[in-house]
Amino acid sequence: MELDRLRDKPFYLDEGRLAWVKERLAGMSAQEKAGQLFCVLGDAESPESLAELVGELNVGGVLFRPAPAQELRRRFAELDGLAKLPLLKAANLEEGGSGALSDGCCFGSQMQAAAADDPGCTEDFALACAAEARSVGINWSFSPVVDVDMNFRNPITNVRTFGSDPDRVLENARIYVRTLQRFGIAAACKHFPGDGVDYRDQHLHPSYNDLSAEDWYASFGRIYKSLIDEGLLSVMAGHIVQPNVIRAIDPAAGPEKLLPGSQSRELLTGVLRERFGFNGLIISDATIMGGYTMSQPRRRAIPASIEAGCDMLCFGTDIREDIGYVLEGLENGLLSEARLDEAAARILALKARLSGEYTLPDIDIPAARRRCAGRAATLVKDIQGLVPLRPEAYPDIRLVSLGQDETPEGSLSGMAAAFLEGRGFRVERYEPLRDELHGTRGLPAGRLTLMLCNLSAASNQTTVRIQWCPKHALEIPRFVCEEATAFISFANPYHLQDVPRVRTYINAYTATRDTVEAALERLLGEAPFTGRSPSEPFCGLYDTRL
Repeated sequence: MELDRLRDKPFYLDEGRLAWVKERLAGMSAQEKAGQLFCVLGDAESPESLAELVGELNVGGVLFRPAPAQELRRRFAELDGLAKLPLLKAANLEEGGSGALSDGCCFGSQMQAAAADDPGCTEDFALACAAEARSVGINWSFSPVVDVDMNFRNPITNVRTFGSDPDRVLENARIYVRTLQRFGIAAACKHFPGDGVDYRDQHLHPSYNDLSAEDWYASFGRIYKSLIDEGLLSVMAGHIVQPNVIRAIDPAAGPEKLLPGSQSRELLTGVLRERFGFNGLIISDATIMGGYTMSQPRRRAIPASIEAGCDMLCFGTDIREDIGYVLEGLENGLLSEARLDEAAARILALKARLSGEYTLPDIDIPAARRRCAGRAATLVKDIQGLVPLRPEAYPDIRLVSLGQDETPEGSLSGMAAAFLEGRGFRVERYEPLRDELHGTRGLPAGRLTLMLCNLSAASNQTTVRIQWCPKHALEIPRFVCEEATAFISFANPYHLQDVPRVRTYINAYTATRDTVEAALERLLGEAPFTGRSPSEPFCGLYDTRL
């Protein structure tokens, strides 16, 4: 790699910063370069071990799980005092500053921002992320998720994405990336070559994006190419196999070459570098994940990933062991010195690009969050004409809570009850274990059953489906033909697959006080529903529309 290329997109290094990269690279040993290749999970190490990794083994970056802002500032300051080179300080800013700070704001999911159908809301979302992250020194975000949520059964993409329409994903991603990078935080779009096609989770084993090469280039590929052309600084490669794109490059590719994106030379070098012209930094997704560890023996996978095109590896089962595998790969030919130098140079270039002073975004985060929550609330169907709900018609409301009722801001059902009681309704919280099977003659007249569901997509789970009470599934909407029922989902747009005959269904996309109040205000007709579904909430099923 010609180091003068670092003057070009996306780093645009001036002469002083380029000279800094050249000088530092020339003075580094192979071991120091190998250390730079790793972004470690700080919480997985003891303070003594982390100090050694940063101060002696020269790791390039660190990510802490969310902690109080004051605590993060202290941790980063201690590590800065030990590091020979500036650290990349990473976070997962997928929902707001809460991805970095435990006392930060959960602004909302990416799908919520997309549902608002307002570029200003997406910009506010990114500004909120940048403001809180920069306040503690974070300069790298493993976001946005630019996966296309094509499969409603996928347990990990879901509301983490901007939806199932590639155009809408790209439209929102470019606003997010541009905004974040304007304030000195490198965006890392993920999970190349793209999740959301398979119905499985790459955290547990390699998953597949099996679109045809033509369809992939027209969707996922177009998203990455467009963002690269606009100056994207980094890409996170997932443990996702794209066999058809690999075979389009190498028609003779057998099983040994059908590797996840994080290990595939055809995808990383052939597509990202050569076809898309990406000159920024490529980091793998976490190498502790089953999608990475099950693809090749680790002794081979670690150096081979760097040789294939990764510049940096995220986390590790044993960082010291992994650094040893890099050095061993240099000796046995799995990793070339040229690729090690190229990877280290790009890491240094990203650090140089992010150096300097950046202003903090000027944003009223609570006001922006309320606005986005209101614009995003989506009335998927109301075939019973329930909206606007009035206490004169339904004075009594029975609240049914499904999934996780407790949130960092309090109980969902508690927040809903307080809101509704304040509007003149009488509210009962349903406890199915205290109930028994019954018929329809005793159903109260003038009662609405309102179901609140908070079942979020998360790593290491295989499905996101409602699990009903083992006692006769008593909380199911059994009598929708006799009793008015409404359903609000706060974390998953696809619950109609499990409550298809519910006649009023609302998606709110994120479990916060603002989304609770926004959905209920609109149910009561106090504001119009303006949200536009970023994905297909009917799941391709006939009866979900009934």
